[in-house]
Amino acid sequence: MATRESSGILINRLKDLVPNLIGGSADLAPSNKTYMKDKGDFSKEYKSGSNLHFGVREHAMAAICNGMYAHGGLRVFCATFFVFSDYMKASMRLSSLMNLPISYVLTHDSIGVGEDGPTHQPIEQLAALRSMPNMTVFRPADSKETAAGWYYSISNKTTPTSLVLTRQKLPLYEGDGKRALKGGYILRDSKKDNPDIILIASGSEVELIYRAYDKLKEQGIDSRVVSMPSFELFDAQSKEYKESVLPNKVRSRLGVEALSSFGWHKYIGLDGDILSLDHFGESGNANDLFEKFGFTVDNVVEKAIKVVENNKELVF
Repeated sequence: MATRESSGILINRLKDLVPNLIGGSADLAPSNKTYMKDKGDFSKEYKSGSNLHFGVREHAMAAICNGMYAHGGLRVFCATFFVFSDYMKASMRLSSLMNLPISYVLTHDSIGVGEDGPTHQPIEQLAALRSMPNMTVFRPADSKETAAGWYYSISNKTTPTSLVLTRQKLPLYEGDGKRALKGGYILRDSKKDNPDIILIASGSEVELIYRAYDKLKEQGIDSRVVSMPSFELFDAQSKEYKESVLPNKVRSRLGVEALSSFGWHKYIGLDGDILSLDHFGESGNANDLFEKFGFTVDNVVEKAIKVVENNKELVF
């Protein structure tokens, strides 16, 4: 299922576990999947409701959430389309500055929005939030990682969390989703001690590198697949853990993310490459757009082979 759907299920489980949970959306609750069933709508007449209808006012919505949490007694979240995080960035910055652990639910996270076109397709927003001090950004690859993101967001007490979620459906991967709490982890590993190449992705693009693993194996290239839902959480891990996932001796690396490449080079290095989107999208069917802009398994394989071949002559 889409990670926005997974998030909606989780919110409706959390409402029974966290009785002071309150939040809502900027007029997009059906799309953001943030409505809490059987919890009522907060209003002048009914002040016991847990669902807030903020209307189309993202900046004010985030500011209101900051005020509610700062007052005390409530666990607060709000939601909108990811591209509209631009409108509330000043209030999100204050969440970070004031150590307010607001949960930001940001759906429709890429060109997977499709027919809504480039006005609604985020490009630079992920890099912008990753650049914000004290903001934890979490872009999960499946429902298990989404659960990990919500666990982190609802249990930490010092940083706001941006949960960046898909509109399109994603597969479910084997293994324990708790691994995602380290920010980056090995999803499929090489049969060699040192893989020929490390493939790294977040969110929906993890599916591309997961499937590319098998095709590269057919070409005699042994790869490691790393899911990287959160730069911030990965960077906070021990040097030993980070080295175990991204060993310095493996210089052939390929990052894959259908958003801006800004910020990725600290993981792929000078000898790696990145399949990204450093221009605006277009209006069209999501599958057609991913193919048009090169986000296919075959293109990932082709780029990975080039990286490996280019690095064959390097001696360290």
